[in-house]
Amino acid sequence: MRVEQLSIDIVGLAGACSYALDCIEAELVNVKNKHGKRVAYISVCMAKYCAIQGDALQDLAICALLHDNALTQYISEEVQKYPDTDIKNDLSENKTNMHCVYGEKNITKIPFKTDISNVILYHHEHADGTGPFRKKWHEIPLFSRIIHLADIVDIIGNSIESADHRWDFICQYLSQNKDRLFDSECVNAFQKGFTKESFMCLRDDSFETKLWEIVPREKQFFDWKTCKNVADFFAKIVDYKSSFTSRHSIGVAEKASLLARYMGYDSVIVHKMYLAGALHDIGKMAVGNEILEKPDKLTDDEFSKMKNHAGYTYLILSEVNDFEDIRDWAAFHHEKLNGKGYPFGKTADELNEPERMMACVDIYQALTEDRPYKKGLSHEKTCDILDDMSQKGFIDSDISKTIRECFGRI
Repeated sequence: MRVEQLSIDIVGLAGACSYALDCIEAELVNVKNKHGKRVAYISVCMAKYCAIQGDALQDLAICALLHDNALTQYISEEVQKYPDTDIKNDLSENKTNMHCVYGEKNITKIPFKTDISNVILYHHEHADGTGPFRKKWHEIPLFSRIIHLADIVDIIGNSIESADHRWDFICQYLSQNKDRLFDSECVNAFQKGFTKESFMCLRDDSFETKLWEIVPREKQFFDWKTCKNVADFFAKIVDYKSSFTSRHSIGVAEKASLLARYMGYDSVIVHKMYLAGALHDIGKMAVGNEILEKPDKLTDDEFSKMKNHAGYTYLILSEVNDFEDIRDWAAFHHEKLNGKGYPFGKTADELNEPERMMACVDIYQALTEDRPYKKGLSHEKTCDILDDMSQKGFIDSDISKTIRECFGRI
C-alpha cells in the first residue's frame, strides 16, 4: 500500500507561527514583533560555541521559535478555572510551570530529528534552582538553558529605548546573574557569539536573513500522520485563542478534507485541505479577544479589525516556502463570488474550487457549532442558509448542494 507524503517547509511554518505567538505574548510581557525569531537567532548564534550543528541546530531553532506555544492554552484554561486570575502578573511572578507543561506536551506533535525532551518544559528554569521546577543547571537540557537566556535578553533589550545603553545593560545583567539565572556556559556562549555591533542587527530585519542562512529552510517529506499532527498542533494554538471557537479550526479541517474526498480529489489535495482548514484562522491571533468574543453586533471599526484576520492569515502563511495553495485556500475563506468578501475582494473568476469549498465549509462549521452565546444549528437549517447565500451570489451553489449530501451522512 502506497503511503502518501507531503513536502513541508517545517522550519518556515514554525517561523510563521512564531509571529502569531508573538501577538499573544505582547499582551502579557514586553515583547515586540519577531520576538520568537530573535530568540531563535540569538539561540543559534550561541549554539556555535556549544558544538551544536546539523539536525540539532535545526531542532534548537524550531524549539526557540515555538518556546511559548502553550500561552493561549494556559491563558484559556487558567481564566476558565480562576476567572479573577491576573494572568499578566501570574506570568511575571514566574508561576509559569503549567504553560511549560502544556508546551512540552504540545511540541511532541512536531517532527524533530533529535531528542528535545524537556527542552520546552524547563526553558524558564534558573541555573541556581530557583525556577518553576527547582531544577539546577546540570539538570536542565542545554537547549532549555540557551532559549532561556535568549528569551530574557530579547525582552530586556526591547525594554531599553537607547541603543547606546542596550548592549552595556545586557552585558551587565548577564554578569550579575551568572550562575544565578544563567549558567556560565551559556553566558560565555552569548558573549562569544555577539559583539555590540553584531547585536544591533536585532533592531532591524537583517537578522532574519542571517537566521535562515544559519538554519536552511529545506522542505522535508512527511507521512500523513505526521502532517496531521503538525496541523493539529497549530490549530490547537489558534482555537485556544478564544473560548468562542474552541474547536473551530479542527472542525473546518476535518470537514474540508472530508468534502474534498467526497468530491473526488486525490489524497494529496485532501491532506492539503486539512492543513488549510487547520490554519485558516491563524490570523485571528493578531485580533484582540474583546472583538473575537463580543457577542453583540460589532461596530464598523471593530468589524474592520476583525476582517484583518484573513489578511493576517495570508501574510503569515506567505512566509512558508511553496505553501501558496494552502495559503490561498486558508486565507480566502471570507471571499465572496460577487466580489464583496474580504480581505481582497476577489470575484468568482478569481476563486478556484478549493477556495470556494473552504468558504462554504467555514460557514457551515461556524453555524453548526455551539458557542457560549448560541446553540449550533442543525444540518438541514445550516444547508438552507447556505442555499440562500448561494442564491444571493455569495457562495458556490454546486458546493452548497454537495455539502448537503456529504455532511448529511455524518
